[in-house]
Amino acid sequence: MKENYYSKNLNAQKLYQVYDTKHQRVKQYLEEEILFVKNRLGGTERVLELGAGYGRIMKELSSSCASITGVDISQDNVEFGNEYLSGIPNARLLVMDAHNVEFSETFDVVLCLQNALSAMKTQPLEYIKKVMALLSPGGKAFISSYSAKFWEHRLAWFREQSGKGLLGEIDEEQTGDGVIVCKDGFRAVTLSPNDMDAVGKASGYAYEVTEVNESSIFLIITRT
Repeated sequence: MKENYYSKNLNAQKLYQVYDTKHQRVKQYLEEEILFVKNRLGGTERVLELGAGYGRIMKELSSSCASITGVDISQDNVEFGNEYLSGIPNARLLVMDAHNVEFSETFDVVLCLQNALSAMKTQPLEYIKKVMALLSPGGKAFISSYSAKFWEHRLAWFREQSGKGLLGEIDEEQTGDGVIVCKDGFRAVTLSPNDMDAVGKASGYAYEVTEVNESSIFLIITRT
């Protein structure tokens, strides 16, 4: 199984601390991103989240869909997540590399949220083919990244994480223009609206790109 920064350095309890932030604007961003998806669920969907971490988003969406499955590369995340999601019968969290997801079933909704494409270190135009193959006809993929308008808040949040020892020291010289670099090798990029538009076009399906809360850029693709 392919390892990455999140499986080796930022998992389980550490990842939980990432979202225990003092920045109210960041909390709003996290809530609004989930709400955007929740408002587009009808309650009957089978949902799959790629790069689900310990199930933070899954827990919030579980009451708005028929079932929700999450996959994450980190065994620690999944073990922690099984406790975090205990008592939620329609949620399951599995150890699986998001680059090589295999299911005998398809899903009505596939989620790749909170800049997950960056975390997965994947080529978006290639990865979208895998995402679409996981969808049933009529299903939707929700992919999100950060809005450029959220940059200062995002940078403050990552500096907070660095200060907690969850990430390495921010490399201030290399950080900028939507890219955050740490001296321990961590690097997070973003997808711009133009990037999202290119991915949508490459999918060959109907799609839309929209900004949410001046913090997220969403690409929604419908498999016809």
